[in-house]
Amino acid sequence: MSTAKKARTAKRVAPQSASAPKPTPAPSAHPAPRHLSAADPVLGGVIAAAGPYGLKPEPGRPPFLHLARSIAHQQLNGTAAQTIFRRFIELFPEPAGGSPEMPFPSPEQVLAMSEEKIRSAGFSGSKTAAVKDLAAQTLKGVVPDLETLERLENEAIIERLTTVRGIGRWTVEMMLMFQLGRPDVLPVADFGVCNGFRLAYGLRGMPKPAALAAYGERWAPHRSAAAWYLWRAVDLSREGRLPPAPKPGPRVLLVKRKAKPPSPPKAAAKHAAVRKRKSPRARKSS
Repeated sequence: MSTAKKARTAKRVAPQSASAPKPTPAPSAHPAPRHLSAADPVLGGVIAAAGPYGLKPEPGRPPFLHLARSIAHQQLNGTAAQTIFRRFIELFPEPAGGSPEMPFPSPEQVLAMSEEKIRSAGFSGSKTAAVKDLAAQTLKGVVPDLETLERLENEAIIERLTTVRGIGRWTVEMMLMFQLGRPDVLPVADFGVCNGFRLAYGLRGMPKPAALAAYGERWAPHRSAAAWYLWRAVDLSREGRLPPAPKPGPRVLLVKRKAKPPSPPKAAAKHAAVRKRKSPRARKSS
């Protein structure tokens, strides 16, 4: 038998087990998606549609800078807030604080600046008072430096920083997630998180914060990632790529909708129609 014929025969009788193994997908570099998918199949569907976890903290910024930026951004869209914040920094030709990447005035400089000057950058009266109080509380040590902050537990940081005027729990939670990179923060009062939960789980209304917090216990210790994927659920819904919600959805307490004003009785509605027909404007148009 020729060498070529032997090779063809050997190829035909090769055992099935000799075939190359199928490649397996590489595991995710971050443990959160796998943990959340196992703990909650609905959120797992959102994760599969959204892709890799993408929350990237920005460490290194002093707490004073981060919180002042948060005050400037309150109740404003991104572009307007960035413009006002830039103008605020430009009030200080020689900023003595901040970081090498982002120069920023020191608390002493902010306290020395007049309220009128700060308001000229676009800050409202309440925001001006808030950033002044932030500077004062930073000098008192209520707002600690970054090294001290990193040693504190989440709730201790929230309790400490919310004593500053204009700084609420949500602002500190965003700091915990986006600056300190804390992995287990669930901002239950965040509109985007609540809306993402409503969409992903097929609810008729927004979940109550306490109900969302109770449901989110299953996501620990990766609740920051759960919040990030709930934000992505809103994006997926806009794009038409959000997986179908389960039926029935989870039983959680919803925020009550405001009751609509009662419709007028039939007699009152009829009387209003008669008055409209008899009005001078109605006669002129006819």
